[in-house]
Amino acid sequence: MASVTARLGALAPPDTTVGYLLRLSRPRFWLYLAGPAAVGAVFATRETAELFTPLTVGLACYFLVPANVFLYGVNDVFDADIDEENPKKDGKEVRYQGDRAVLAAVLVSGVLGVAVLPLLPTEAVVAMVAFLALSVQYSAPPFRFKTTPFLDSLSNGLYVLPGVVAYATVAGRFPPALAVAGAWLWTMAMHTFSAIPDIEPDRAAGIETTATVLGERRTYAYCCLVWALSAAVFALVHPFWGGLIAVYPLFTAAVALTAVSVDRAYWWFPVLNTVVGALLTMGGLWRYVYAT
Repeated sequence: MASVTARLGALAPPDTTVGYLLRLSRPRFWLYLAGPAAVGAVFATRETAELFTPLTVGLACYFLVPANVFLYGVNDVFDADIDEENPKKDGKEVRYQGDRAVLAAVLVSGVLGVAVLPLLPTEAVVAMVAFLALSVQYSAPPFRFKTTPFLDSLSNGLYVLPGVVAYATVAGRFPPALAVAGAWLWTMAMHTFSAIPDIEPDRAAGIETTATVLGERRTYAYCCLVWALSAAVFALVHPFWGGLIAVYPLFTAAVALTAVSVDRAYWWFPVLNTVVGALLTMGGLWRYVYAT
């Protein structure tokens, strides 16, 4: 994923609007939204042909790039002042500078999500509206969940919702509640771990988060606990799922108990998450082989 980002950077320099938008959308994290959509679609289908309808392909494309432009664009617009002190914005990410073209692209990305609603079944509409609403209210007033300890963690279940949208679109019903609960817990821990490198910049900016309240050591413990709960819930769905998610508390404990810098470990997660997501997806596809 890092090499992909580098190639995109070469094709679209950051001083162009397109290059800026690519960096704003966090290419390393594109699969954080597109991945759940793929997993949801795979486990909802009964045959491979259902994976490649115009609607499922359109949803995959939306959650791959435009949804990321919308989610992270809203975040960057409302965090412009805070990001002045955030070292992550010095290299791998960018700071919003008030460009109206960027703001327009963010708005259009949100409108695209609304435009697809008439094509979706009721259950998928509910999930899509929840995704768009949480994407805004995580960063924007009046709720600005990211500045409320523990609600910042809970609200990051928004990353599960693309999977619910895709599953409901294909199956016409919501996915199993335990699968959604396990995934929601996973996102809570993932969000809180990602906030550890921001503890000092957030404190300097006067922002309270789960990580700033707990401090680094207790945040590691929180992440281990929530990921362990996620693994336990997923194990009730299928032991294979629980075994995959059990990697995360072990990984977190290893980072906490060794000299590995959390700033460095944070950037390993796109690779780890991609591998786990791919294994989940392959497990879903295996059902077709087993059925035949």
